[in-house]
Amino acid sequence: MSDSRLPTKSIAKSPTGISGFDDLTLGGLPTGRPTLVCGTAGCGKTLFAATFLVHGARELGEPGVFVSFEERPSDIVDNVASLGFDLEALIESEKVIIEHIAVDPSEVAEIGDFDLEGLFLRLELAIDTIGAKRVVLDTIESLFSAFTNQAVLRAEIRRLFDWLKDRGLTTVITGERGDGALTRQGLEEYVSDCVLLLDHRVQNQISTRRLRIVKYRGSSHGTNEYPFLIDQGGFSVLPVSSLGLNHRVLDERVSTGVHDLDAMIGGGGFHRGSSILISGVAGSGKSSLAASFVDTACKAGQRAVFFSFEESEDQTVRNMRSLGIDLGEHLAAGRMKYVAARPTFYSLEMHLALMLREAMAFRPDIFVLDPLSAFTETGNRSEVHAMLLRIVDFLKSEGITGVLTHLTQNGQTVIETDSGLSSLMDAWILLLNRESNGEFNRELYLLKARGLSHSNQVREFVMDSDGIRLMLPYMGQGKALTGAARRVAEAQERRQERLREIEAEKAQHLIEQRRRRTLAQIEILRSELEADEAELRGLVETETDRRTQIETDEAEMRQSRGKR
Repeated sequence: MSDSRLPTKSIAKSPTGISGFDDLTLGGLPTGRPTLVCGTAGCGKTLFAATFLVHGARELGEPGVFVSFEERPSDIVDNVASLGFDLEALIESEKVIIEHIAVDPSEVAEIGDFDLEGLFLRLELAIDTIGAKRVVLDTIESLFSAFTNQAVLRAEIRRLFDWLKDRGLTTVITGERGDGALTRQGLEEYVSDCVLLLDHRVQNQISTRRLRIVKYRGSSHGTNEYPFLIDQGGFSVLPVSSLGLNHRVLDERVSTGVHDLDAMIGGGGFHRGSSILISGVAGSGKSSLAASFVDTACKAGQRAVFFSFEESEDQTVRNMRSLGIDLGEHLAAGRMKYVAARPTFYSLEMHLALMLREAMAFRPDIFVLDPLSAFTETGNRSEVHAMLLRIVDFLKSEGITGVLTHLTQNGQTVIETDSGLSSLMDAWILLLNRESNGEFNRELYLLKARGLSHSNQVREFVMDSDGIRLMLPYMGQGKALTGAARRVAEAQERRQERLREIEAEKAQHLIEQRRRRTLAQIEILRSELEADEAELRGLVETETDRRTQIETDEAEMRQSRGKR
């Protein structure tokens, strides 16, 4: 009885060394089997194959043979050098052999039956010379342009593929894409184990390279189209469409760098790994608040990457100095990376691929995109929404705190502008410029903070050389007052408070006077009372003396009468 809990057995795979591609294919290309890489001219077929070959020779100890039917060996060496590959050194160390088999129709004479035995012999010799494990045939369709007997040639190519497979060689074959088919000559019929389609399309004068895994026999794989890059960093595929909701949840808090804003969410800042949207009109302070996140993180020894699609690095560094934020120090210390580009320079998918690749390479704690709204000119609303979804999923899966700014236009409502964006965000900060009494004042609204209790007060947003501060709200006439109106109201309140203090002092002085007068009157009455008491005592003493004298006189009189 089979146990459904046992892991599914998968075919052996050979890593290509192409960032992202090996993740999509769960390991790389099928080991010991041929893989067809097809596409139009300039889509990157040769560079894909070269990366596969160089990675095996340089990193895995698997020597390789590169058979070129078009380019000369020196051209191939020079071309892959742009990817950082020293192919010449691998050739000298006998880890790679390049066989150039020129197929020029003007120099080929078909006489009777022919076969590819000469190709077999050269290929076998090269393979045995270095003990090759990997083979590249680029591009094999060049053979079809040299021979007219297509039936015999197809049979010979099928025999070549079978021969490579029997020898257990992992092979990459490149082919030109045909009209209505993957290749012009139907090579996918021969190479049925794994077929990759590379595409280089141009829309609205913006080019994008994409990869799709058409077939991968014996293995599960990603089935969507994935953008890929070819630059000095090499050939890389971004499997952004495969991201999901299986991200980490962290309880650690990240400070905004604005003490008053941190206080609005309990004093600790937002959760690490949160996605934070800062939206507002032009000049409301979105970039400055995002820079505050970066400054605080870098001062704590963390890393940050700042993607700007409006300002250059030097301009941002200069502007932030006016707030006491020195981003230049963090850039020099390597704690911060600043990437500036025009939004129309690449397609949305290419921008997304670049941003995610930079994030994976730099491993930041804070990821800033300023502003997301710059892409509305290069894609429609649904495409921008999909791009944001992929960014948010990636950042959450990596535990990176994302700070994304969004420019709203004057006259647009909050719901109209951000309804498609804010629902994806864990936190939403809205910055507005309000006109009052002939001046504009900035206001901050903390509209959302998932998983955190937060204040619902409107706070005045102040930026100066001392940094960013949020003023305590002043409620007057049934609404919050800001700017000059707040200062006037506070001055009036201070004057009223002073008047109340003066009135209280006057009342206290009057009471003190009354107390002193009362005490004086009490003293006078006490003196009068004491005088009356003294007089009374004198009268009592006089009366007592009088009675005593009378009694004495009466006694003497009785005594004198008795003697007679």
